[in-house]
Amino acid sequence: RALPWPGGRLPARGLRASPRARTAMPSWVIDRYGSNEVLRFTRDMGFPIIHFPNEVIIRVHAASLNPIDLSMRSGYGATALNMKRDPLKIKTEETEFPLTLGRDVSGVVMECGLNVSYFKPGDEVWAAIPPWKQGTLSEFVVASGNEVSFKPKCLSHVEAAALPYVGLTAWSALSQVGGLNKSNCSGKRVLILGASGGVGTFAVQLVKAWGAHVTAVCSHDASTLVKKLGADDVIDYKSGNLEEQLKTLPLFDFILDNVGGSTEKWALDLLKKWSGATYVTLVTPFLINMDKLGVADGMLQTGVTVGSKTLKHLLKGVHYRWAFFMPSGPSLDEIAELVDSGKIQPVIDEVFSFSEVPKAFLKLEGGHARGKTVINVISRQ
Repeated sequence: RALPWPGGRLPARGLRASPRARTAMPSWVIDRYGSNEVLRFTRDMGFPIIHFPNEVIIRVHAASLNPIDLSMRSGYGATALNMKRDPLKIKTEETEFPLTLGRDVSGVVMECGLNVSYFKPGDEVWAAIPPWKQGTLSEFVVASGNEVSFKPKCLSHVEAAALPYVGLTAWSALSQVGGLNKSNCSGKRVLILGASGGVGTFAVQLVKAWGAHVTAVCSHDASTLVKKLGADDVIDYKSGNLEEQLKTLPLFDFILDNVGGSTEKWALDLLKKWSGATYVTLVTPFLINMDKLGVADGMLQTGVTVGSKTLKHLLKGVHYRWAFFMPSGPSLDEIAELVDSGKIQPVIDEVFSFSEVPKAFLKLEGGHARGKTVINVISRQ
């Protein structure tokens, strides 16, 4: 039998309510593909969840836009990216929407999966999120731990957000595909077509840091910037026939093509024959083929195209290759070392607040950017 409480009254319970888990966050999303009007701000985007033990949740301090964001907004690559998002067709709803764009992030780790030992909450990090994942134009984003790196100490979050995606794209093209590195690049003649954009400005600095002689192609109004970044020769593509101007120069050991189109028809003739010289282009039909032809036929067509072009140019004594963005935390580690040593700096065209994301897209859509368009996400408060 229970004993009575003194005074005959039960004590008041000291109830404690644990903090309510976050379920939604502010984000810019699209619900369909189209032009700028499809961008929509919401405060009810689902909060990112750690699904795998090697993932981390990052609070986004700054993000930036890349041409791929414009393309994805219009539906470019949807077939291939949706296959990557759900290869086994597990989802009951066959839709990628609402979809958050933005690939670059600089921010602070908020939560870590059980297998993450390299990072801890509070670490300042940067990363480039693959295009098949939800993007960075949000308050928080989830990333695999092997996609993340410690942010360069010498940069603010706004400055750091300008580098990961373009840096890893250039790194993929120059090093992983092109075979250049700090031990074999010294003295090589490198030509960079489209040198004033995000990838171009990074590539100029990287191969210059590795000791190459750099020839950069851009418009006249960007020549001062490109020279400041280290280019030895700057060619204005508007001042005359570009092909004829380049033919007056000594032959090159390496060409990075950020432009594509008609340049591919003559650019490979500028390479030294039978010397291991390489042409790498970032403008490929891979995703377009899959959008137009479907997954199987698109991959087949892509394989036939790259195979035939590779063989054709190999018989002429030069290497022809395609390159793509590759997420990589270890590569970002190496880039961070170059940044902190002063060999690479971010090139920012304009900074927008989080409320100005549609305006930032319009700026990028206008073209002729000198560096990156950055979104200061944390300033929304």
